[in-house]
Amino acid sequence: MIQFYPRSVNKNREILSADITKIYSVPDDVLSIFKNACYDCHSNHTRYPWYSHIQPFRLFLDKHIKDGKEELNFSEYGLYSVRRQRNKLKAIREALEDGTMPLQSYRLMHPKARLTKKQKDTIVRWINEISSLSIKTNINDFITMKPQILNRVHYSKKRL
Repeated sequence: MIQFYPRSVNKNREILSADITKIYSVPDDVLSIFKNACYDCHSNHTRYPWYSHIQPFRLFLDKHIKDGKEELNFSEYGLYSVRRQRNKLKAIREALEDGTMPLQSYRLMHPKARLTKKQKDTIVRWINEISSLSIKTNINDFITMKPQILNRVHYSKKRL
């Protein structure tokens, strides 16, 4: 009977305007690593393996995907506040450095998710570059008092 339990599907062919690739310039090598090691659980673009059609494996996968997207969703990254975006980048860097991501259970079944030191360093270097640019840009914007959108609320010189 469990085989007939309805499944959810986490596939969206559309790239949303809130996607991380619309927020930051993500180099091809970084994007490739994200797609192979992260997107199945942390985006709206899951590539389901053959065993996903068999229960109880599907229930297990659905829970991992739901939990992963609640923690970080690359497809909806732009909907996060600026502060949360920075915290997510920091958390990605820390998870790569301490080896907690990708999950070991995922790496067992997905060889492309077994990241090399070079791949981890590539992502960490990109995060460091993005983080330093974000800080400089935000400070500049406040110093020059340019109208801008912060956390999806419009602030202008008058309101500051």
